[in-house]
Amino acid sequence: MRELRVHKVTVNIGVGESGDKLVKAETLLQRITGVKPVRTIAKVTEPTFSIRKKQQIGVKVTLRKANAEDFIKKALVAAGRKVKPTSFDAQGGFSFGVKECLELPGFRYDPQIGVFGFDVCVDLERPGYRVKRRSLKNAKVGKTHMITKEDAMEFAKNRLGVEISGEA
Repeated sequence: MRELRVHKVTVNIGVGESGDKLVKAETLLQRITGVKPVRTIAKVTEPTFSIRKKQQIGVKVTLRKANAEDFIKKALVAAGRKVKPTSFDAQGGFSFGVKECLELPGFRYDPQIGVFGFDVCVDLERPGYRVKRRSLKNAKVGKTHMITKEDAMEFAKNRLGVEISGEA
C-alpha cells in the first residue's frame, strides 16, 4: 500500500489566442498523445494580451495508466531527464516543460503544423487514494499515507530515471 504510482498526466499547450494557431496546437497534441484534446478557456479578461473572458486559448489532454507512463518517459527524454526541485509540490506531483515538440523521440516535423512547446504535469498517488474521490462514503486519507515532496522526488529518481538538478 506504500508503493507510489502515476495517477494521471496532464499535457497542456497554451497558445494565448483562438483561431488557426489553436487548431494547429490541437492537431499537434492529438498527434503526440494519440488522444483527442479538450480546449481550455480564459477565466478573466486580460486587455494587455488581447484575451477576453471565455475565449478559447489553449488545449490539454489527460492521460492515465500505461499511456501516462509511456508519455512521461518520452517527454523526459525531450526535457533532458532533468527536473528542478522547485517543480515538485507538497502533495506528490511535479511539472516540467518541453520547449519544442521536435525534441520528442520519433516525432517528425510537419510544416503544416509548426513547432509548439508544452507543459507536462504528473500527479502521483498511493493505493487507497480512491477513498477521498469516491461519491459514497468518501473519507480523508491519513497523514502517514499522504505523499511528501521527498517521496515524489525519490519516485522520479528511481522509477523514471530523473536527475534532480540544483539539489543540495
